[in-house]
Amino acid sequence: MEFNRITEADVRSIRQIVGDGAVLEDPAAVAPYGRDETEDLAFMPEVVVIPENVEQVSALLHYCQERRIPVTPRGAGTGLSGAALPVYGGVLLSMKRFNRILDIDLDNLQATAEPGVITQHLIDAAAAQGLYYPVDPSSKGSCFLGGNVAHGSGGPRVVKYGTIRQYVLNLEVVLPGGEVIWTGANTLKYASGYDLTQLMIGSEGTLAVITKIVVRLVPLPAHQVVLLASFKTNEMACAAVSAVFRAGLTPSALEFMERRGMDWVREYNDLPLELSADQQAFLLIELDGDNMDLLYADCERLNTVLEAAGCADVLLADTAAQKEELWRIRRTMPESVKSNSVYKEEDTVVPRAALPSLISGIKEIGRTYGFDSVCYGHAGDGNLHVNIIRGNMSEAAWKEKLPAGIAEVFRLTVSLGGTISGEHGIGWVQKTYMPLRYGDIHMNLLRGIKKAFDPHGILNPGKIFDDAAGTAQQ
Repeated sequence: MEFNRITEADVRSIRQIVGDGAVLEDPAAVAPYGRDETEDLAFMPEVVVIPENVEQVSALLHYCQERRIPVTPRGAGTGLSGAALPVYGGVLLSMKRFNRILDIDLDNLQATAEPGVITQHLIDAAAAQGLYYPVDPSSKGSCFLGGNVAHGSGGPRVVKYGTIRQYVLNLEVVLPGGEVIWTGANTLKYASGYDLTQLMIGSEGTLAVITKIVVRLVPLPAHQVVLLASFKTNEMACAAVSAVFRAGLTPSALEFMERRGMDWVREYNDLPLELSADQQAFLLIELDGDNMDLLYADCERLNTVLEAAGCADVLLADTAAQKEELWRIRRTMPESVKSNSVYKEEDTVVPRAALPSLISGIKEIGRTYGFDSVCYGHAGDGNLHVNIIRGNMSEAAWKEKLPAGIAEVFRLTVSLGGTISGEHGIGWVQKTYMPLRYGDIHMNLLRGIKKAFDPHGILNPGKIFDDAAGTAQQ
């Protein structure tokens, strides 16, 4: 399918829909919307539109479908898969004005919010009512709820509380033709035909534009205990993860970090954390609950498990400041790695017992293809972020050999029972690897779903799979 370029007449019509101040055409104003946090990619939209209500979104999508103009929805631009990049030009639809928490329902433990609400703001608003919204990706201080839903986001506390899929109850969405629907119901159970709410989660803006989100909340735990356990090898640390759960313990978070990443975080943040030479891999473990006696008893059981797994040392955070410092190490690791080298980040996930084989295989693939890597991630749910470091690789080797190396990493992941993204999504940069995990029948079903929702292919084209025949405007 082919798309039309935006004309001056189109711009005038769009301004009539959303108002003059909600349309950006100046190249300097448009430029920031052509990038996100995905490496160094840049695709410029022809125009940026910033609506403020569902009626404007509806009218805009209806117009763009009639004119066959591509529309790329965008949240905060913190994504790592290129899903918010307008690769075919057209309209960049910014949802940043949809930034209100509409209701916190204390009777039903639910919240209703717009997609442009910063995730941390919802977490804080819930906490002020003694409630907990536990979906907290590393970018929670800047990312939007809508982007979290669009990518099926997780974060450190998925291991105990589940991904965003376990919290979204209902969505108001605008379909590509402008129709507005609610996808489900504000209920804890749903068995009324196909679950359109779950279908929207992780769809990366390819099926509809989210305009309202209803999520469930849980009681806020009163206490957290945070520990940092060190190991002599990556494999030992990863093997300890499965042992923790086999012992009947369920941490609220269980994060893996390898030594090189820790060293870069210390340099980036000027942290006074002392590490010995035999500390080469680390598990950041959090336990939470309402009874400190029970938490300390779980800590003792945890120490026993870690010791049996070969743990070299365990640091228990004694104060709130120490807890925050340990979490700051983990949360600043992505930007610390990025500050050191050109890199590509892959988002692998396997059954957690397969983590030792995954990280060992990643290092072996790196040696074969000539790249280094820094790995960290949500080990408690088998989700490992693989940061491939360019380092001393030549530009030619980086461009020519790296794609084959990444494919090998994904083949390994699939062979271990995993898949090619746990929470970052597929977007633009991962779509070529989808056939490594999914066959023709599966991919055709996905294309059929896309066609049913978006017969003209205007909504976020070029993401997840090749669904447009136009020319990408890089």
